[in-house]
Amino acid sequence: MPTLYDFTATTITGQERNLADYRGNVVLVVNTASKCGLAPQFAGLEELYKRHADAGLVVLGFPSDQFMNQEFGDDAQIAEHCQLNYGVSFPMFSKVDVNGKGAHPVFQWLRKETGGLLGDAIKWNFTKFLVDREGRVVRRYAPTVEPAQIEADLVKALAG
Repeated sequence: MPTLYDFTATTITGQERNLADYRGNVVLVVNTASKCGLAPQFAGLEELYKRHADAGLVVLGFPSDQFMNQEFGDDAQIAEHCQLNYGVSFPMFSKVDVNGKGAHPVFQWLRKETGGLLGDAIKWNFTKFLVDREGRVVRRYAPTVEPAQIEADLVKALAG
């Protein structure tokens, strides 16, 4: 059975990263979009990351342009925007598709792990996936769920 650690992804600065590098951490995977109305969630994600990084939390941001073209054209613009406007210091990755045949393999896996009656498609930017220290998906959160609202689940995962 695959886990998060079986995948690789390209960082926003162009390096291939094995997600096994995050083994032993609690990981929050988020599909992001800089020009989305939900983009202020970057600040909340950064706050969670800073508050819980020492306990083993890692936030992984994956920009996507699949929802109404709400992401910048290139990775350098995305990185600059996220850092300047929200102080993002958590790992960011190169822009990916999260749905469809061209979806990044990690999102194909995340969707498969959390599918339900309405299917597994990601409906919008800032869908969040909580992954435990073993690399297994614990829970999926809707885009409108603010980062602060999932802190209790993060703390539980970090303790467990």
